[in-house]
Amino acid sequence: MHALLEQITALVGAANVLTGQDVSARRADWMSGAACRAAAIVRPASTAELSEVMKACHAARQPVVTHGGLTGLVHGADAAPDELVISMERMTRIEAVDPVGSTLTVQAGAPLQSVQEAAEDAGLQFPLDLGARGSCTIGGNISTNAGGIRVIRYGMTRQLVLGLEAVMADGRVVSSMNHMLKNNAGFDLKQLFIGSEGALGIVTRAVLRLHPQTPDVQTALVACPDFESLTGLLGHMNQALGGNLSAFEAMWQSHYRLLTEESGRHSAPLPAGSPFYAIVESLGTDADSHAAQFSQALEEAFERELISDAVLAHSSQQRQGLWVIREDIEGLLHLLAPFFIFDVSLPIGAMHDYVIEVEQAVQQRWPDGRVITFGHLGDGNLHFSISVGGDDPETRQAVEQCVYRPLAVLGGSVSAEHGIGLEKRSYLDLSRTPEELALMRQLKQALDPHNLLNRGKVLAPATT
Repeated sequence: MHALLEQITALVGAANVLTGQDVSARRADWMSGAACRAAAIVRPASTAELSEVMKACHAARQPVVTHGGLTGLVHGADAAPDELVISMERMTRIEAVDPVGSTLTVQAGAPLQSVQEAAEDAGLQFPLDLGARGSCTIGGNISTNAGGIRVIRYGMTRQLVLGLEAVMADGRVVSSMNHMLKNNAGFDLKQLFIGSEGALGIVTRAVLRLHPQTPDVQTALVACPDFESLTGLLGHMNQALGGNLSAFEAMWQSHYRLLTEESGRHSAPLPAGSPFYAIVESLGTDADSHAAQFSQALEEAFERELISDAVLAHSSQQRQGLWVIREDIEGLLHLLAPFFIFDVSLPIGAMHDYVIEVEQAVQQRWPDGRVITFGHLGDGNLHFSISVGGDDPETRQAVEQCVYRPLAVLGGSVSAEHGIGLEKRSYLDLSRTPEELALMRQLKQALDPHNLLNRGKVLAPATT
């Protein structure tokens, strides 16, 4: 290790190889706050530097873990004491914005918010949006195929990446920096790296697809009398808004009541007695016509008894006051700790019965347990925050069984947008067939035969 670090220091500079207390002073992730345990943190400044670093690591058979913004929730960036961390914190440059081609070229360490602001300065928008926008990085978004609150309109990160560059385990650089919407020249190699959680290559640069700005934002918080009305409202608003619907965020009463009336963390824009709530948001261009369209759609929803109450945001401050109820993950941490967070997806029509099944399973074993539910209903994604009074490994596994096992018969996924990491790898077979898992292992073996990139993540070690 000492000889390897000396070699890497010669490549990136002494200031960019951190060891000892400079490593342990850093957190391993956002949620736990545990100290980083890596042997060292290496901070390359370019694809070329990282390529040389990985050549040295490959020759030494040295495993590495890539760090971006460390906002993940599945321990995908955990590093063991015998591993090196490759931090992208120096690779933050926005290289170019092309207003004509509607693209933005960026290094992988750039925070999502910086990309959003650069696109806005050019009169365009990068529509991916997450609560962790100020901390999460583009490379991390790409590596986990992040979703967020606008998937219903713009798709996952996968739909917003035109090209990328990645460094392989042996240091080879695969540069597929395509700027075109149409390119069917052979295999679309960028898809190997999008969503593979750093296990097949380290993303260093990307060409992102930008969209026209939609400056007028219409946001409402609504209450629905039952789940059938909630899903009916989704279909109605999607149709009535003619493609402008950008977010449809559902909150079960458990979530809404806890963060408003029960805890007092946020004022309740609507009484907390309804079983379901939704933040409905539409993005448009012409303020007058868009506002009228949104108001009419809500009025029609009232007439059809899809909603029982509603409040419309008339300013950015009021809009933020609605969204903070949905996005207050720190509040959940404060109110429920210790607790477990889950991110699943399943057919929308099966959600109601599935949530009831999870609630009943938890309460049968832990009568005082709490299941707090919210999610991106429009794209089939639910989030659970479950507190049962303990967080030891045995308890975690028992709670996981309550959440994950029912998904297998529903055709659901144990991960909608957070990835697999270490936390979910033993449940991956509930959402992927044996043939799919075998192909994943084959790809890993072909591209990283010595298992140097994010080892042990996503795929459990093969058994003999």
